Amino acid sequence: MTESERRRRRRPAVSCSVCRKRKIRCNRESPCNNCLRSKNAVCVYEEYPPPVPRRQPNHNEDHDPSHSVQVQHSPISLEGVSASIGGTSTVSCSGPPLASSTNASTPASKPSDDDVGLMKTRIRDLERQLSQATGNTNNASAQNAPASVANAGRGLLEASQDRIENGLFGAPRMFGRTVLHKSRQFGQSHWINGVSVFLDLLDLLEPHIRNGHTAIPAAIQKCKSLAKIIKSGRTPPWPTPLSADLPPKDVADQLVERYHRIIEPFYRVLHIPTFIKHYESVWMSNNHLEAAFMVQLKLVLAIGSTTYDEQFSLRAPAIRWIYEAQTWLCTPNSKTRLNIQSLQINILLLLAQEIVDVCGDLTWISAGTLYRRAVYMGLHRDPAGLPRRTTFATEMRRRLWNTILEITLRSSMNSGGPPCISLDDFNTKPPSNFDDDQLEAHSPSPRPEGTFTQVSTAIALRKSFPQRLAVVKFLNDLDCHGRYEDMLRLDRELRASYKAMYRTLQDFRMCTGRSPSQHDFLFTDLVMNRYLSSLHIPFFERAMHETAYAFSRKVLLETSLKIWYSAYQPSSADPGQIRNDNPSSSVDDLARLGICGTVCFQTGPFQAACLISAELRAQLQEQEGLSFTPPRPDLLPVVNNAVNWCLQSIKIGETNMKGYLFLSMVSAQIDGLMRGVKKDDFPKLLIRAVEGAIETSLSILEAKVAQSQSQIEETGKGFDQPSLLPSLESTDGYDFMTPDGLFDFGELSTLEWMLDDEYYLPEAPNW
Repeated sequence: MTESERRRRRRPAVSCSVCRKRKIRCNRESPCNNCLRSKNAVCVYEEYPPPVPRRQPNHNEDHDPSHSVQVQHSPISLEGVSASIGGTSTVSCSGPPLASSTNASTPASKPSDDDVGLMKTRIRDLERQLSQATGNTNNASAQNAPASVANAGRGLLEASQDRIENGLFGAPRMFGRTVLHKSRQFGQSHWINGVSVFLDLLDLLEPHIRNGHTAIPAAIQKCKSLAKIIKSGRTPPWPTPLSADLPPKDVADQLVERYHRIIEPFYRVLHIPTFIKHYESVWMSNNHLEAAFMVQLKLVLAIGSTTYDEQFSLRAPAIRWIYEAQTWLCTPNSKTRLNIQSLQINILLLLAQEIVDVCGDLTWISAGTLYRRAVYMGLHRDPAGLPRRTTFATEMRRRLWNTILEITLRSSMNSGGPPCISLDDFNTKPPSNFDDDQLEAHSPSPRPEGTFTQVSTAIALRKSFPQRLAVVKFLNDLDCHGRYEDMLRLDRELRASYKAMYRTLQDFRMCTGRSPSQHDFLFTDLVMNRYLSSLHIPFFERAMHETAYAFSRKVLLETSLKIWYSAYQPSSADPGQIRNDNPSSSVDDLARLGICGTVCFQTGPFQAACLISAELRAQLQEQEGLSFTPPRPDLLPVVNNAVNWCLQSIKIGETNMKGYLFLSMVSAQIDGLMRGVKKDDFPKLLIRAVEGAIETSLSILEAKVAQSQSQIEETGKGFDQPSLLPSLESTDGYDFMTPDGLFDFGELSTLEWMLDDEYYLPEAPNW
């Protein structure tokens, strides 16, 4: 044997593929001992053609082609398919080691018909068992045997293994949905996903609007143009320099008090005694006003103005105060702004933008900048591991970091974007149980855990942060196709943390002394139920048709009712108005934030109203029998109150009428189902509802425009950029059917029109 022949020599593999890859000894059984110990799902013996024996050179024998050796291929054996539907799937396919020794002197026989028939039977059994494991009723039969039975068996094995690795066996996965609108993408926690169940309703109405039988497109375009005029009248010129203008002191006192009541218990930003000391000095005569504190004060006033009265009469000043703060933060030399006070201003600015709705839907982008600013300043490291600081400095850093985590997570939840944070990215501890006045002492000691302080509610919320972060990651991460069993596990963990937090707040109420307010309970209920509801929304559409998801349907109805009644406080006199028995009561704060504030306080109740409406509609459509069964008595009032709630929001200054329009359509369909309207008559019913909602909205918006123009004539001050004002003369065309239009949805759906409501901003100067 020559050297080249020795190097080319290969022996057939007799070990399974896993043992060969790991280079360990295999006992050549099926399955082998190593695969049994490692609980490997598949133990495969690869098939190699046996080597051709080399003929010894025989000079006495002439070369004859008929003497070439024929090789018999041994087919691979596939046995034992098993799958467990409820959990981890296991499929074992094994084959015995190949008997690769062939006798060169014995002519190889061709595969017999019995062998081929046996292989066909085995493949049919394997296909049948795989079909039973996956729930597929279409049992394939091998009608035509492939040319190579062994290759067909290996191909089927590889296909099954690929299905196992992709997780197609076992528990169902949620349907990942993202909404693409212009240059933005909204993940599964965005409120628009709770409205997607009404696509059939919009698809039913769309053909009648596209055919041009109504004036709805032009009317909606006119509403949008009026809304831009109203917004432009509220928008100050950019940049807006910081001014010394403040409301009267009695008004400012109320705004500051309301801010401390609705924000500070949950998002600790300010040290209240220090802030009050500087606030009182502002009203002293001949006192120099520090620019940074003036910015801080105006943001506090802007947040407090949302609950000052039912009409949000301070909306325009609040927008101007936000613009002044934004201008101050955007000035050059940002290195000097890397301090605690500037960080507080940045946090207050994000909160004010969300509540007052000045580009509040883009807070997630700004929250990422805020998070990185805090990390750059070292707030993600606990002060205990840094150079020694005072208790005041230590606790303020912990409080601010805790607030930044909450803002980052909430903005991710509202926008549908990934949180981009992890529990491994920081080690800062939660705030200690100090009252603010304790931090002014030299070496204070925290109060006992069972004593309620000004930071107790924030500490209770922080304990549920890991579970809420896991929910947002489950919904909005790149691979958003989680299993239903994973969702159920997150549901259990979130409910456990919710119950623990509720018991903590209840224990505070049982103790003597100070206790949580009703606003604290309502706000924490709203927060926790929003996460719980969003966790089940991806399975809501399936829950309407499949009993396997009935638990999600039940949870969504319960949490939606809790969210709605946390933010909506009905009055016995008028169900469409918020309760106002005591204007200074904290019970009304959350209700006023739902009417006057936006983004973080309106989207949750609006989504809850849509889900309740969907459940009520499904119950009416699922009725069977000759007699009509009335729906649940607690669902129909929510639908009617939600329509009035959206209308009330427009009356006090909201310019987006699409929520009111949409809920009017849903309410009309539910009313038609209850009255037994024929299916062919529903389009006319919906068109009448849409036309009525548009007519009502137009009258309100036109009155707002006339009011703003009269104020301009009285004061002699107006918006000094008339070229940016939209014209109503362009509403006669059919520009409504652009991608910004009402029902032009592209590939996803017909709900994109509800997202098209950007805040009107003039073009910034080119610095």
